[in-house]
Amino acid sequence: MPIKKLSELVEKVKNLPRMRVAVAAGEDPHTIEAVARGVTEQMIDATLTGHETHIKEVASEYKIDPAIFKIIDTPDEKAAAQKAVELVNTRKADFLMKGLMDSAVYMRAILDKEKGLLPAGKLLSHVTVLEVPLYHKLLITTDVAVLIAPDLKQKIAMIGYAVDIAHRLGIERPKVAILAAVEKVNPKMDATIEAAILTQMNRRGQIKGCIVDGPLAMDLAVSAESKKIKGVESEVAGDADVLIFPDIEAGNIFYKAVAHLAGAHLAAIVTGAKVPCVLTSRGDDEDSKFYSLALAALMARKGE
Repeated sequence: MPIKKLSELVEKVKNLPRMRVAVAAGEDPHTIEAVARGVTEQMIDATLTGHETHIKEVASEYKIDPAIFKIIDTPDEKAAAQKAVELVNTRKADFLMKGLMDSAVYMRAILDKEKGLLPAGKLLSHVTVLEVPLYHKLLITTDVAVLIAPDLKQKIAMIGYAVDIAHRLGIERPKVAILAAVEKVNPKMDATIEAAILTQMNRRGQIKGCIVDGPLAMDLAVSAESKKIKGVESEVAGDADVLIFPDIEAGNIFYKAVAHLAGAHLAAIVTGAKVPCVLTSRGDDEDSKFYSLALAALMARKGE
């Protein structure tokens, strides 16, 4: 059965062998709390890079025994990111997580041509799994944090990453909505043109493992009532599993709006690297970081 709640994702991962996470600059309270929770619930083993004294101080303040982690003292932010990436490259960790550091530093370590985690020819993209209280199932969204203005080729890759996650969540044929401001093709709106192309590529078998439809306005993608009122014939409308945003502004605003105004919980990772890379906002709470760990642990299991 498809996973419909993030708590179900956690239970699935807890019933599998532990995975190992390397946390870059694991010094902030929410990261330490989330990682500690993953360790104590026997979901992961963790190595934290960063300022060892600060890590131990924060852990103690939150009544967490720092001995449950392996800590590698690397006070410099850049060095902490590089060391965490090194742990993955030397197979001492199965996936990566950002702690208390600027996202640009984290991403540069991943993208480093000599010592990073990006295979040649691959594209990095950010994927979020959202549990929104008013929606009847999980929503997978992309891209809200990495690709600024994705072109058609990049959107094809984004669909592939999101569909892969959907399959691992038990959604056999995910419904992918290509979002725009309207649901009709308008030659003056590039997002609608690319949406129509992606839809046709799916129908011709060029994009597999899912049902793609677009352009779809946001209300039409997730509201059965809007579908009925507008009279749109679509297998995706009103029941989308995946939302593909036209650009980072649309995605990021949606992501933060549902998290801060609609009480959504989320799990977020960067896809396309050798391993999943947890990338959450500094404003995300412990639960979101914990769920992101669970998602990354699931996706790090190659071929399972």
